[in-house]
Amino acid sequence: MATVEERSIVHFGSNLKRLGVSRVSLTWDAASQGMRASHYALQPLANRIAADPRDFDAHEAVFLAYDHDLDVMFVAAIHRTIRGQGAGGVRCWRYDRAIDAIIDGLRLSRGMTRKNALAGLWWGGGKGLIAYSDGVDVQEPGRRREIYAAYGRFITSLRGCYVTAEDVGTSVDDMEAVFSATRFTTCVPPRLGGSGNPSIATARGTVRGMEAALAHLDKGGLEDKTVAVQGLGHVATPMLMELQEKGVARAIGTDIDAATVDEGKARFGDWLDARIVDRGDNAVLAEDVDIVAPCAVGGVLNKETIDTIVAPIVCGAANNQLADPLTDDRRLQRRGALFMPDFLVNRMGIVNCADEQYGYATGDSKLEKHLGTDWDGSIYNLSLRILAEAAESGATPAGIARRIADERSAEAHPVWGHRGAEIIASLVRDGWADATD
Repeated sequence: MATVEERSIVHFGSNLKRLGVSRVSLTWDAASQGMRASHYALQPLANRIAADPRDFDAHEAVFLAYDHDLDVMFVAAIHRTIRGQGAGGVRCWRYDRAIDAIIDGLRLSRGMTRKNALAGLWWGGGKGLIAYSDGVDVQEPGRRREIYAAYGRFITSLRGCYVTAEDVGTSVDDMEAVFSATRFTTCVPPRLGGSGNPSIATARGTVRGMEAALAHLDKGGLEDKTVAVQGLGHVATPMLMELQEKGVARAIGTDIDAATVDEGKARFGDWLDARIVDRGDNAVLAEDVDIVAPCAVGGVLNKETIDTIVAPIVCGAANNQLADPLTDDRRLQRRGALFMPDFLVNRMGIVNCADEQYGYATGDSKLEKHLGTDWDGSIYNLSLRILAEAAESGATPAGIARRIADERSAEAHPVWGHRGAEIIASLVRDGWADATD
């Protein structure tokens, strides 16, 4: 018989209801070097995630809440908050099993720790999920606003140890609904004083990563190059626009949504060979092009797909592209593909919205420095440094980037110290998981 977490999101919620539970906390216990569940019946779940060396890395907490009226599960995975509050977007996604959503949260939050650290931001790593099963409608406008407002209330209940933002499956309008119920959010619509859609900034940063990779390989600039893009959504579209402006000769793009593919064809014409594909179809990664850009979901670079890659550069905007970060970067290296770590090049979304409370300026120097060449920590300069060190040492670029990021993520916030851990401890102490709303 499948365990509670092996079941679908709806079945997981039903089991929680049977146990009289609507909230669950899984928190790091330094004494046992493991995770402690808020409820004894769910300790096996805590033990399971803590035993996974691929995705678990002493995460400080995972908070779960199931909304029985809406049939969705809210997740806040918090990896490391030494540099500041856990920060990262909320992903609205269908998952086959509850455990798949939790593992995705673990992986994504650790990626945010590294991304924020490499970007020099005083934020820790966190990630939110609105997870649902087949048959649950998250698109009907009225219901959708209810879902995101309920998610906002969930975020408020966490007292600021996690600050949410926009991610896959979530729009700026959705963030307005979140903002209606919490102040612990960024990417709020501009009309409400926020930074809005971070996709354009993310796209610009990813393109800078491509340029650094080409320069490292002595292949010149983007002019006359060819690029294959997996996913034609919010980030890929402005990225393709920039690539076209920079003289890329041809692009190939795939997406699982027919309307998105049609929009790509209409926008880019013959320059973009846009194709609709089935979910899980990764054939675009094997295209004979100069650069392959995964811009959809994570985990697409695995032992099966890597063996098909012929492009000399892999550089995309998707988070957590490596299915197994412990082995797949080395597999790409043996294949002869230069992999640009996603947490190194796709930082600009979080940079765009990280400091909303400090206001805005056109041509913001704090943002533009990440895209230029004057600052050692810019995407371009830091990429060249990491690539050079990897080439000299024989290590992978991802390995070098992880080492630097992990070192920086252990630096305490200069004002607040490790406040996130204090907030999490207070939530546990005050019985957060026993509350019913």
